[in-house]
Amino acid sequence: MVQHDGTTARWLGYATLRLAGDGVVLYCDPGRYGVLDGIEPTDGDIVCVTHAHHYDSDAIRRVASEDATLVIFEGIDTTRIDRDVERPADLPYEVRWVDSETDIAVGPATGDRQDGPRPGEVFVRTVPAYNDRDGDVPHPKGRGCGYHLTLPSVRSRDVTAFWPGDTDVLDGHSALDVSLFCPPIGGGPTMDRHEAAALAEALDPALVLPIHYDTLAMLETDAEAFAADVADRGVPVVLDDPAA
Repeated sequence: MVQHDGTTARWLGYATLRLAGDGVVLYCDPGRYGVLDGIEPTDGDIVCVTHAHHYDSDAIRRVASEDATLVIFEGIDTTRIDRDVERPADLPYEVRWVDSETDIAVGPATGDRQDGPRPGEVFVRTVPAYNDRDGDVPHPKGRGCGYHLTLPSVRSRDVTAFWPGDTDVLDGHSALDVSLFCPPIGGGPTMDRHEAAALAEALDPALVLPIHYDTLAMLETDAEAFAADVADRGVPVVLDDPAA
């Protein structure tokens, strides 16, 4: 678990990221490949899913609280998923559908929010996520999104966390205002550690926490080398151990 500017971040393995701010717990892409084995927190106020590969209804039920809100990419079609999953509409939660250019507030919304999210509220902004390369790709354009999340902090400033999703580095990524950057570094279906390190330098966040590596053989990478590369570029970086 990582402490960052009044929030906590925890990588649970694969693409599962848990963020906790002032009065709110948020999960990105929970589940798949046993990353939640042995835990059933049911503490998630908000659950965000980037695309069909990471949609796992059992995992959502495991992490979501009774009154959770699901933020689901609109391109997810459960009839095309070759796993036994429930439709989002059949889950007992509020569902907010998003595309790759959505900007919404999720959580308690009372009064003027010009000063940023209130306790328990998150500003959710989506960005495109796809493989920008030639040939047959695992993530074509229009099939998923990334999440730029503004969480209320117990400190005087909010935290902007960026989970790009399963994607290559795209035009526009480097223009985002990011304090906590959580890039995929496993390569293959996503950016690799070298590309992620270059993007980290361009974003210049307060902290980098890499995820989406080593859970599967095709995602194996040298996380220590990534951390050294990012540190050499003058950007603070930390590694989290999903097994801890």
